[in-house]
Amino acid sequence: MSVTIDITGLAADTGAAGGSTAERWRRVSVVPSPLAELGMALHALSEPGHHPELQGWATAVSSRLDPCLADRLCEADFLWRTTFSDVFAPFAGIPGGREIPGATLAEELDQLDKLTDGQFVAAALEFTCHPRYHLRADGPLEDPELRRRSLELAAARGAVQERFTRRLLEDPPAVRAWFRQLMLDCDEAFFADTWARIQPQLAADARHRTELLRRKGLGEALTSLSAAVSVDEEAGLVTVDKLLAGRTATGDGGLVLVPTSLGRPHLLVLHRYGWQPSITYPVHGVRPQAPSVEQLTRRLEALAHPVRIRLCRHLARGPHTTGELADAHGMSAPEISRHLAVLKKAGLITDCREGRYVQHQLDLSAVARLGSDFIEGVLR
Repeated sequence: MSVTIDITGLAADTGAAGGSTAERWRRVSVVPSPLAELGMALHALSEPGHHPELQGWATAVSSRLDPCLADRLCEADFLWRTTFSDVFAPFAGIPGGREIPGATLAEELDQLDKLTDGQFVAAALEFTCHPRYHLRADGPLEDPELRRRSLELAAARGAVQERFTRRLLEDPPAVRAWFRQLMLDCDEAFFADTWARIQPQLAADARHRTELLRRKGLGEALTSLSAAVSVDEEAGLVTVDKLLAGRTATGDGGLVLVPTSLGRPHLLVLHRYGWQPSITYPVHGVRPQAPSVEQLTRRLEALAHPVRIRLCRHLARGPHTTGELADAHGMSAPEISRHLAVLKKAGLITDCREGRYVQHQLDLSAVARLGSDFIEGVLR
């Protein structure tokens, strides 16, 4: 599974192969977004388990948060808790597909005001319409069935969310004004200080990626964002390895890359139909490369067999030959070889030749990372 972005339109102005590298990709922008980072901050506050490195910051902010503001945040936390709503990327919804995030939170809130009520409501209720996300479709304001389903799904999440969803559907302008004021109050309460601290880092990363784009081209600039991103420039396709399927295209618009300091391990791809594509990527720290979704699935499936679990018990204690494992488990050497091949293909065991014997051993570091790799894979 993956999300793909058709980027053939990016080079349309100069021809598919014409122009310099810089000219071909001049509609690719790397821009920090204070509104997106505020959304990440709210997510980290509501789901600290996703961001263990931010728990000290989250605890400090939560402990001094005004109770009234904390209650207001609870009303709409579905916008950033379980789904990172596109209301935090309003630039992408402005017609033309050439906008970039504003330099300040106020500027981005002004961009949010440019969205129609239908766009705002559909983005806010994103959790109700995943199957339609990348397809042309009416939103909850226009589609009575989707409106009913939105209220039904909201009710399943509790009375607070149901009331908020009903207010949103009945009076979008009032909720939009409420949301804008909530973001401004968060800025005053804690985010302005946080943004002042992390903005220089995000700006520096944006400059670095822009220079990489200018000198090395889009392929190298994008693959530097994450091992989960791959580029086929000949086919004009960007692929982001994620546990979901989606597709979008730049058309005659642009592609926006948004660095985040608070968002790790999330790698977000905005692929809403009719909106400008964007990728939000984490910037700080060099971490071990996480396996792809396919590799992670292969490892979990390899360990799902009881025989292979028992083999791992032996191989964790030291290297063993196929013959030794066959004797220990009362199985034939070919049977053991087949199980070892599955474990090796999954990257869970290593081989070492000693004379005419091949010894197999469990890769303890790979197995130890399985938990964190799984979490990063499902949160990516």
